[in-house]
Amino acid sequence: MNPLGGYNIEDLQPGMSARVSKTVTEADVILFSGISTDTNPVHLDEEFAKTTSFGGRIAQGMLSAGFISAVLGNKLPGPGVVYIGQTLKFKAPVFIGDTVTATVTVREVIVGKRRCILDSVCTVDGKVVIEGESTMYCTTAA
Repeated sequence: MNPLGGYNIEDLQPGMSARVSKTVTEADVILFSGISTDTNPVHLDEEFAKTTSFGGRIAQGMLSAGFISAVLGNKLPGPGVVYIGQTLKFKAPVFIGDTVTATVTVREVIVGKRRCILDSVCTVDGKVVIEGESTMYCTTAA
C-alpha cells in the first residue's frame, strides 16, 4: 500500500475487485447539471421527460459513470492513482431514486509501465446500466 492508503502497482492482482453504491437523488441530478452544464430537459423537466421513451426524468449518464471514478480513486487502486483512459457503453437509463452499484475488477497489471486495466460496470438492481474499461497509472513502492 502507498502512504495514502491506495494499492501500489506491485500489490495489484487480476481478479481483485471493489465497489461503491449510491442512490441517485434529485439534488444529485440538479447539482450535476450545474457543474457539467448538461441541462438537457430529459434530466430536469418531468413534463418533457414523460414524452420520451424513458417515461420520466433520467440521471445524466456521466453522473452514473462518475461512481466508477469514485471506486477507482477511493478503493481500487485507490488514492494516488491517475486516470489515463476510460471507455463506456451506456446500456440502460438510471432514474432518480435508483441505487447504482459501480464495480471495478482488475483485468491486467503491467508493472513495468505502472498501469492496470480494470473492467468497470454499473448496475441497478442487478441490471447492467454501464459497462467499460478503465486504464490507470498507479503508484509504485520502488
